[in-house]
Amino acid sequence: MSKYFYKLTSPLFAVILGLLAGAVIMLVSGYNPVEGYGAMLAGIAGDSYYTGETLRTIIPYILAGLAVAFAFRTGLFNIGVEGQLIVGWLAAVWVGVAFDLPKIIHLPLAILAGAVAGSLWAFIPGYLKAKFRVHEVIVSIMLNYTALYVTNYLIQNVISDNQDKTERIAETASLRSPFFESLTDFSRLHWGIFIAIICVFIMWFILEKTKTGFELKAVGFNQQASEYSGMSVNKNIILSMVISGAFAGLAGAMEGLGTFGYAAIKGGFTGIGFDGIAVALLGANSAIGVVLAAFLFGGLKAGAINMPLQTGIPSEIVDIVIALIIFFVASSYFIRWIVQRFKKGAK
Repeated sequence: MSKYFYKLTSPLFAVILGLLAGAVIMLVSGYNPVEGYGAMLAGIAGDSYYTGETLRTIIPYILAGLAVAFAFRTGLFNIGVEGQLIVGWLAAVWVGVAFDLPKIIHLPLAILAGAVAGSLWAFIPGYLKAKFRVHEVIVSIMLNYTALYVTNYLIQNVISDNQDKTERIAETASLRSPFFESLTDFSRLHWGIFIAIICVFIMWFILEKTKTGFELKAVGFNQQASEYSGMSVNKNIILSMVISGAFAGLAGAMEGLGTFGYAAIKGGFTGIGFDGIAVALLGANSAIGVVLAAFLFGGLKAGAINMPLQTGIPSEIVDIVIALIIFFVASSYFIRWIVQRFKKGAK
C-alpha cells in the first residue's frame, strides 16, 4: 500500500511545489501569480476552443510518453523518441500525399506508415545494443539529428519541388473531422485522441497481460537471469525498442495527419520527444500515469500561450515551472533512495 501511495503522492507534491516555485518567480519578476495562473487556466479550458486545443496538444505527449515509458519498463532508455517522431511524421504525410485511395484504406495506411517508420528508426539502436552492446542512449540521441536533417532533405528535394514544406495531405488521409470542429469552435482537435487512448491500453495489455510483456520486463530487470531461464535477451531488446519506436512514430503521425496536415522543414526539434521523457518520469512509467502527466504538460503548454496575451507574463515562466516539477520529481526519487539506504545501514 505504501508503495502505491508513494507513487501517487510523490508526483503530486512535485507538481504543487513546482507551481508554488513558479508563483514565487512571478512575484520576484513583478507579476501577479494569481492573474498568471488564472490566465493559464482560461487558456486551458476557458471555452470550447481552448479545451479542444488543449486536448489536441495532449495527444502527441501521451504517445511520446508511452514510447519512453515502455522502454524504461523494459530496462532501456530511448532518448531517440524525438527522431522517431520526426520520421514517423514524414512517412505518414508522404503516404497522405502520394496515394489516392478511399479513406477507409488511406487513413489507416498513413497511420501505419508513421508507426512503421518510427519502429525502423528505433530498430537501429536496438540492434546495435543487442548485437554489439552499444549503449542505446548514444546511438538514439545521434539519430535524432540524423532524422532531423534527413527528413529536411527529403522534404525539400524529393517530396516537394525545392519547397520548404510538402503539399497538404488528401482529405482521405486526414484525422480532422467536422464533428470536432463544430464541437470545439473550429479547434484542431482530431480523432487522434482516441488512437492515443487505444495505445495506452495496448501498452498496459502488453506489459501486464502477455507472456511477451513478462519477458520484456524480465530482460530489463536482469539479463543474465533471463538468458539462463531460456529467454532470448537480444530479441527482447530489439522488440522493446521497436515497440517504443512505434509509439513515437504514431506521435509524429498524429501531428502530420491531424494537427498540421503537412510536413515542413524544421529549423530545430519539435521538443515533443524530449518532453516525453519528462512525461514518463512524472507518470512513473505507467500507462495511466503517462496519461495524467500528459494532461498536465499539455495543459501547461496550451495555457502558457494565453498568459502573455492577458497578463503580459512571459510564456517562458511555464517552461520554468515544468523544469521545476521535473526537478522535484527527480529529487523525490533521490531522497527516497537516501532514506532506503539509511534504513538498510541502520539494520
